[in-house]
Amino acid sequence: MPLAAEYAAMFEQMAEQEPAPPIYEMTPEQGRELYRVMRPVIPELPVHQSEDRTISGSLGDIPLRIYTPEGDGPFGILMNFHGGGWVIGDLDTADAVCRQMATLASVVVVSVDYRMAPEDPYPAAVIDAFEATQWAADNMAALNGNGKLGVIGESAGGNLSAVVSLKARDQGGPKINFQCLLYPVTDCDLTRASYVENGEGYILETKTMQWFWDTYCPNASQREEAYASPIRATDLSKLPPALIVTAEFDPLRDEGEAYGDALDAAGTEATVVRYDGLVHDFMATAPLFECSKAGLEATIRAIRQHLN
Repeated sequence: MPLAAEYAAMFEQMAEQEPAPPIYEMTPEQGRELYRVMRPVIPELPVHQSEDRTISGSLGDIPLRIYTPEGDGPFGILMNFHGGGWVIGDLDTADAVCRQMATLASVVVVSVDYRMAPEDPYPAAVIDAFEATQWAADNMAALNGNGKLGVIGESAGGNLSAVVSLKARDQGGPKINFQCLLYPVTDCDLTRASYVENGEGYILETKTMQWFWDTYCPNASQREEAYASPIRATDLSKLPPALIVTAEFDPLRDEGEAYGDALDAAGTEATVVRYDGLVHDFMATAPLFECSKAGLEATIRAIRQHLN
């Protein structure tokens, strides 16, 4: 189907403005600042309580932001790993989505400010994400958890959610009940058809993904490891049930859907939902664009089903 009208209008407005340099021509610091502008904190979005805290990890302190919904609980616990190609993004760029997840799904959301490249390349983000998830499992009662634990992330955060699920299985815990992968990075291969069809002009571009991979995992051979490209894992069985959300006009569309097929073939429950007319990162526009709300609402229902 055609590009959603709200996105078409947005791209028209962007075309009329003075062109900004693409992210792949920026420094990481410049890219981070741009991403904060693209995904601002929206304090008007309700949440019962949010708290910033820090936990200890093997690589150093890991900042968290914990969102608690209204009610007595206990609640499901949902770990959130932000997007941004493992190079940009932080607790603030994920704040709006986390507020909505906590409030609408009635779960405690633990948002993780994992280490990023180039300062801390692969596998630092994986280590932080896994250790934060282990911490949540170990502190389930203190978080007012009901014993159920899920992982969620957009883009690179979807990659980390898939990888944490693999790592938890490989190491015998913690038990993860649900993985929610929102337009995830699952492979270092940038040649699938969706890259050819959608590699320019739709928020995320092929050259940007190449820059992300080059920055996150400079050693090209490491990119084929399962904890970098989870679709390359030799065994995808006995993993948590997965919801994989993709967008029609997204270069990551095909690898996300291929990962769902691979999970299904290995006997892991996987539901893949493509949202036609939408682009990468569309959850960020759910508070503003009508076209993005259905995807958010369906994701919320799945979280409630698996964790509450």
